[in-house]
Amino acid sequence: MTPSSAQEEVGGVAIAGVRSGEDAVNRNSMDRTLNNDVPRSGLATGWGDEVNSKISYTSFVRASSKPTGKIAMIRYNDTDGAASMGVNTKYKTSGLQSAAGGLVEWGVKSGWGMLPSYSWRGDRMIIGKKGKTYSLIVKNKSANRVEVVLSVDGLDVIDGKAASVRKKGYVIAPGKTLEVKGFRTSESAVAAFKFSSVGASYAHISGADTRNVGVMGMAVYHDKASWQEARQRGGASPFAEAPRNQVRR
Repeated sequence: MTPSSAQEEVGGVAIAGVRSGEDAVNRNSMDRTLNNDVPRSGLATGWGDEVNSKISYTSFVRASSKPTGKIAMIRYNDTDGAASMGVNTKYKTSGLQSAAGGLVEWGVKSGWGMLPSYSWRGDRMIIGKKGKTYSLIVKNKSANRVEVVLSVDGLDVIDGKAASVRKKGYVIAPGKTLEVKGFRTSESAVAAFKFSSVGASYAHISGADTRNVGVMGMAVYHDKASWQEARQRGGASPFAEAPRNQVRR
């Protein structure tokens, strides 16, 4: 599936999988026990208004079953929550940052611009505001297609279920930018990402596990065909070696 609106210039995406009902029940029971039904403070992501976002389909074969580089992660909270976690807002970094060994740049957009990032215990933190919508922005900096699997609050952005790097994601053409505005609801629309309380979050109201609220994740994959071609060309020699006894004089 591929977002095909003017703001979502993507090559394609494949259908995501599902998790078992039994696993969901067990994890939800554990989550309720850990939370002890006490309302949690800070931000999560709610189910916003429907936004048009058409998709199409394309093929993509991963060069490896493992993501390229480390799985990228962005943590988020409101101002009070970030302060309680010890985030120092003096250490601000750019809203778009490199990931997957430089293959892509990504960040969070809200309103007219990117939300700035802050350093926190070696991680990246952004500060949002309850009620505001946001988008995930991913720029393909490479010369080949890449596939990105994205999650919000531990949920896959395509099927809204438990996230996994084994699921399929969005395919971004070389030099293009993907804007993911919400959890996909159909081939033509998404439910906007909206900063909310934990109690009003999609993870909570859908009965999913809420222990992973406050984090966004991304796994990036090479295209097998282009990766193999690039590797072969990188090892090409300018001269073909000839047998010594056939060298011209």
